[in-house]
Amino acid sequence: MTDDLERLANGVLWPGFFGTEAPAWLTSELRDGLAGVVYFGQNVGEGLPALSAEILAANPDALIGVDEEGGSVTRLESATGSTLPGAAQLGTLDDLVATERTGAELARRVRAVGANVVLGPVADVNTDPRNPVIGVRAFGSEEPLVTRHVIAAVDGIQDGAVAACIKHFPGHGDTHLDSHHALPEIALDIDEYERVHLAPFRAAVEAGVDSIMTAHIVVPAWGDQPATLNPRVLGMLREWGFEGVIITDALDMAAIRETVGIGGGAAQALAAGADLLCIGNPTNPGDDALPDQDERDFRAARDGIVAALRDGSLSRDRVEEAAARVAALARKLRVAAAMSEGVDEFDATDVVRRAISVVGDAPAAASALSVVDARRRSTLAVDSASAYVSATLADDGRRVRLDVAHTSVEEQDRVLDDAVSTEGTTVLLIDRPDADAAQRALVERAAVRDPHAVVVNVGLAARTALPLPTIEVGAASRLGAQMARERLVGAAG
Repeated sequence: MTDDLERLANGVLWPGFFGTEAPAWLTSELRDGLAGVVYFGQNVGEGLPALSAEILAANPDALIGVDEEGGSVTRLESATGSTLPGAAQLGTLDDLVATERTGAELARRVRAVGANVVLGPVADVNTDPRNPVIGVRAFGSEEPLVTRHVIAAVDGIQDGAVAACIKHFPGHGDTHLDSHHALPEIALDIDEYERVHLAPFRAAVEAGVDSIMTAHIVVPAWGDQPATLNPRVLGMLREWGFEGVIITDALDMAAIRETVGIGGGAAQALAAGADLLCIGNPTNPGDDALPDQDERDFRAARDGIVAALRDGSLSRDRVEEAAARVAALARKLRVAAAMSEGVDEFDATDVVRRAISVVGDAPAAASALSVVDARRRSTLAVDSASAYVSATLADDGRRVRLDVAHTSVEEQDRVLDDAVSTEGTTVLLIDRPDADAAQRALVERAAVRDPHAVVVNVGLAARTALPLPTIEVGAASRLGAQMARERLVGAAG
């Protein structure tokens, strides 16, 4: 049985956990007031609705979040790839009805598995094309476009009796570092930063968004602490009139874990004004993850809060205020779910088909595809190198994975020669044509070998034209790959 301070701390903690069944420690803490859980890919299976029911039986007010954005980021379809448009595709199409309907379908899918919080949409304005963690997860690089699509997505999600959580405040779009591995610093002029990057968040607050996720980034003009731990930054949201839940990005990310630690980060985030602490995905350490990593990370966060309450560096009033906001959101969602009539399932095929474009000469219809998958490695946020993209694109044709960052040019050329000699059209699958010189060089060498080859780009659209016809997909998803294949073999089929 937890003591009084531990139970208080439980009300603001949001852990991940191992497996497709609730571990004993988790159900015990849920009965003692744990705010809820976050689902990641390793939790998803056929029994997910039953898992949600078990969690809600232990705590009927549990918030169950899913990091589900569509496009390149999915947890519910992590094994096979997303069948919904991604933000960049929706921004390219610029059809607000399509964006709102996509949000509604996200809500429908999340509710169908018993969850009630969508960790999205991304409200970042992706102004740095080198950005390794946002990119096609953003609606675009222009503030007005991002703002109108954020509002449409939030409306779609929240009309479905699910909370939206826009991210990553105050804006992660102008960085070339990944906060999963480092602590990015924004060097942009502060007036420009406020005008461009804060605007979608302010508009979402005015539109009634339920929750906002913080970013582990430093804006020097506002102090040397990352936004998640910075009372000046989080205080802006309250100054704007936001009364919803401020949720931290995962505390196990390097920007927090390797600086102040999970426990210190938990206490400091609460003191700064955060309400719900996402502890993170216990599989993130990879082979270094301990069998009880999930429980260890949870207890590290809670112990940090309890220690700060006991030594006075964190006030009880602040934690009670945070827990009250979390509880109020849970009650709101229960009422909304009871009143909701639900929505019809949404087939996004036509939306993604319309979002895809061909740059350069239209490629001839192919009878088969020989795919060279030269995308970057997966990150903790995005499964960039997911096999389902190349498998869907190639179908029963030849495909080979080529990590250009860690493979010699000689070996790359051998792979290209093999692909060109294979029956069918050679396809270069890439995701960073402007930011990765090795990917662009590979395309240039392929064009010399086979002028009839084609590029399929699932990342940000190339700003400088490539020497081969390019299908701009805008998402590393199964549906995007299906539509790219349709462009290449549709006529022949």
